Amino acid sequence: MSILQTLRERAGWLVAVVIGIALLIFVISDFFGSGSGQQRQARKFYELATIGNESLSYQEYDARLQNLIEIYKLSGTPNITEELAETLRAQIWEQIVREKILQKEFVKLGIEVSDEELAELVTGNQKHPIVIQLFTDRETGMFNESFLINFLKQTESDPTALTYWLFFEDEIVTERLNAKYNNMVSKGLHVTKFQAEFEKSSAARSVDFTYAGRYFATIPDSLVTISQDEIRKHYASRKEEYKRPALRSMEYVTFDIEPSQEDIDEAFRWISNYIDEFAGSPDPEQFVNLTADTRHVGFYLTAGQLPETLREFARKGEMNVVFGPYLEDKTYRIARIIDIAERPDSVRARHILIAAGPEKTMAMAKLEADSLLNVIRGGMSFDLVAMLTSDDQGSAQVGGDLGWFPEGMMVIPFNNACFSGKKGDLVIAETTYGVHIIEIIEQSSRVRKYNIGIIDREVIPGSATIQKIYGEASQFAGNNPTHEKFNLTVAELGLNKKIATDITQDQKDIAGLEGARYLIMSLFETVAGKIVLDNSQQAVFELGNQYVVAYCTRSQEEGIAGLSDVEDEIRYKLINLKKAELAANELSMAMNEGKTLEVIAREKNLLLEEAAAISFRSFSVQGMAGIEPALIAAASAAGEGILTGPVKGNNGAYLLTVNSSAPANEEELQMIIDRLSAMLQIRSSYELFEALRKEAGIVDKRHKFF
Repeated sequence: MSILQTLRERAGWLVAVVIGIALLIFVISDFFGSGSGQQRQARKFYELATIGNESLSYQEYDARLQNLIEIYKLSGTPNITEELAETLRAQIWEQIVREKILQKEFVKLGIEVSDEELAELVTGNQKHPIVIQLFTDRETGMFNESFLINFLKQTESDPTALTYWLFFEDEIVTERLNAKYNNMVSKGLHVTKFQAEFEKSSAARSVDFTYAGRYFATIPDSLVTISQDEIRKHYASRKEEYKRPALRSMEYVTFDIEPSQEDIDEAFRWISNYIDEFAGSPDPEQFVNLTADTRHVGFYLTAGQLPETLREFARKGEMNVVFGPYLEDKTYRIARIIDIAERPDSVRARHILIAAGPEKTMAMAKLEADSLLNVIRGGMSFDLVAMLTSDDQGSAQVGGDLGWFPEGMMVIPFNNACFSGKKGDLVIAETTYGVHIIEIIEQSSRVRKYNIGIIDREVIPGSATIQKIYGEASQFAGNNPTHEKFNLTVAELGLNKKIATDITQDQKDIAGLEGARYLIMSLFETVAGKIVLDNSQQAVFELGNQYVVAYCTRSQEEGIAGLSDVEDEIRYKLINLKKAELAANELSMAMNEGKTLEVIAREKNLLLEEAAAISFRSFSVQGMAGIEPALIAAASAAGEGILTGPVKGNNGAYLLTVNSSAPANEEELQMIIDRLSAMLQIRSSYELFEALRKEAGIVDKRHKFF
C-alpha cells in the first residue's frame, strides 16, 4: 500500500475536524476584469457577498468549495451527498469570512509564520499536532519519522500527494497564525482586584425567602391604554432593538399530481394482459423479475405473515393459478404460488465471513472459504476458526454465533442456506458481503410456508395527466398575477390556500413542500403582493408530486424593521410596563398599611412561594417567577424578616421576605482572579472575532445561489 493511501485512511476524519480553520491554496484572477457596463452588471450578478470593502464572487467561492470537495474525496469520501455538500458550503463560507477579516489584523500587527518556523513545525523538534497525528504508526503508537520523510519526497513527483499535503500545510499555518493572534489578545487582558472582590461579594451570601407576585397575566388588558404616540416615541428611542433578519411570508396553492381514472384503467389493462402468461410460465420467479416493477424477494412466509388479501389464496395451494388483479397501496398486483415447503419458523446459526472487496475477489474468498471448511471438517473447532479468521468482528468474538433469527432477517442466499438445510449442516453461501461458512446449530419446529411471486404495476400519472395538471396550474397563475386576484379566485373556487410565514434566506424546507429551496430562493427575489417567479419567469414550481403557485405576502429586508412590523410587539412591552406600575402601586399601598406578606397574599389572592439557596449569581428563582434578575438582586440584598418590595420584574411585581441567610463557602481572592482570567481568555478569541465580524458589515447573498 502506498504512503498516500495509508495517509488518506489515517487523515479522513482529521479533514473533518480541522476544516473549520482550513485555508486552501487558491489563486484566481478577476473573472470579469473592469470596464464595461455589461461586465459590471455581471460582477454584480455573481457577487456572493461583501466582507468589509471586499467583494466575494460566486466563482471564487465555488473554486474554494471544489478544492475542499476534492480533499474530501482524497480522504476516502468519494460520494458527496447533498447533506455533506451543504455542510461544506457553510464551512467554506466561515473560512473565507475569517480569512478576509483576520488577514488584515495579521498584517497590521505583523503576525506571520516564516518558512523556517513552518519547517520546524513539520520536520523539526516542535512538530505540529497535525503532523504527529498523520504520521504516527497505528500499531506502535509511535511517531514514524521515515514515514513523514518518504511522504514529503513523494510530493515532489506525485501531484495528488502534493495537493493533499498543501491542504494540511495550510491548516498548520492557519492554526499557528490564529494561535499567535489569540495569545496576543488574551495576554493583554487582566482581571483587577476590584473585579475579583465584586465577584466574591456577589456569592458571599445565600438566602431562603418567601415571595408573592402580582403577575401581569392576571391583570386585564382593558385596565391599560396605549396610544399611538407612545408607540412611536418608544420606537424612535429604541430602534436598534428592532433589528431584524430578512424575512418573507407567502400564501400558495398546490395542484397535486395524482393519477387520473385513465391512468388507473391503463395500469389495470397492463397487468391483466399478463395473467395467462404468468400462469403458464415454467419459471415464474424469472418472469416476475423480467416483468414487474419490483424484483422477486424470495422469502418464504407463513399464511399468517402474508397480506390478508393473499391468505385464503395461499391456503388453497393451487400452484398454476394467478390471483388478481387487486389494488394495494396505489399499485395493481397479481400473485402466483412459486413454492410451498415445510420450513423452520426460526434458526440458530453461526458463520465465518470471508469478505470480498478491492483487495480480495469473490473467487479468492471462495478458495479461502473452501480451505477453511476442510479444516473444520478435519476436526478444528468452528469457534476457534471463526475467532481467528472471520471478517465479521461482531460475531467472531463469540465463535461466529448469530443467535436465533426468523426467516427474512438475513440476505436471501444466507437465509435460504439456513432455512433449506437441516440441523448440523455445514454449508457455504455467497452474498454481497463475501463468502460465508455456515453451521446450522438449531432449528425450531417446521411449519408450512409459501414463496409467493407477485407482479406489480404502480399506478402513476401519465404524461397526458401531468400536462393537464400543469396546464391548470399555469392557467391559474396566468389569470391571477397579483395577490389580490389570487385571494378572490381562491374564495370563488373554494381552493385550499396555504400559508408559510417568517421564511429566512437560508431556510431549506417548508412544511408540506418537498424540496422547497428553489422556491424560497425565488421568493426572496419577489416583492410583497406579487406572484413568485423563477429565473425563467415561470410561476409554476414542481415540488415532489405537486405543482405550486405562490404569492409573496410580506417582504422584510435585513435591518431595522418598520414601525408597522413591530407595532404589536411594542404595544405588548408598553402594556407590561404599565401593568408593572399598576401592580407595584397595588402592592405598595398594602405595604404602607403595615400588613405582613402572608396577610397581603391572602387579601390579594396571591400565591405564596418559596425559594431556597439564592445568591446574587443565581440564574432563576424556583416557582412561577422563573428568570427574574431584579427579584434575585433584591432578595440577595434584603435583611432577614423584613418585608421587601415591590420589585418590578419581567413577568410581575413582587413582595418578599427573607427567612434565613447563610455565608457561602469562601473562595480565596487569587483563586477567583485565576478563574475569571481563564474564563476571560476563553471568551476573548470568540468575542473579539464576533466584534470584528460585526464591524466588517458583511452582506451575505448566498441565498441567490444555494
